[in-house]
This record gives sequence, structure tokens and C-alpha cells, in this order.
Amino acid sequence: MPIVVNLDVALARRKMFSKELAEAVGITVQNLSILKTGKAKAIRFSTLEAICRHLDCQPGDILEYRPGDDQE
Repeated sequence: MPIVVNLDVALARRKMFSKELAEAVGITVQNLSILKTGKAKAIRFSTLEAICRHLDCQPGDILEYRPGDDQE
């Protein structure tokens, strides 16, 4: 998929664990893991907003478009 999720990078920069972010955002650790691995087919804007608010970042810090990365 040409959309790459760089959530691991954002978490590492803030020295934060996935469990901590999931609790703060109000989603399960499993759903956060699905998002981190790029297996999610969609993300709610409210979830993206909560992640960005908690990590103090922009959506572009988390999501990246890479043309030609079609692996499906």
C-alpha cells in the first residue's frame, strides 16, 4: 500500500509505549498495532486527531504517501 504509517517513529521520538498511547487516545492496543503495521484499511479523523494531539505532531508526521509501494 502506498500509504506508510510512521507511528513507531513518532512513538520512539517521544519515548512512549504503544500501550500508553492507546490508553490516552481511547483505543485498544490491538487496534493501535493494526494501525502501526499498516494493516488498517481506514482511520477515523477523531482517532487521528487524538493521536496527533497526544503526540504533539501533524498527520504528515504519522502518515506518508510513497508512490509505487503497491504490494497487494
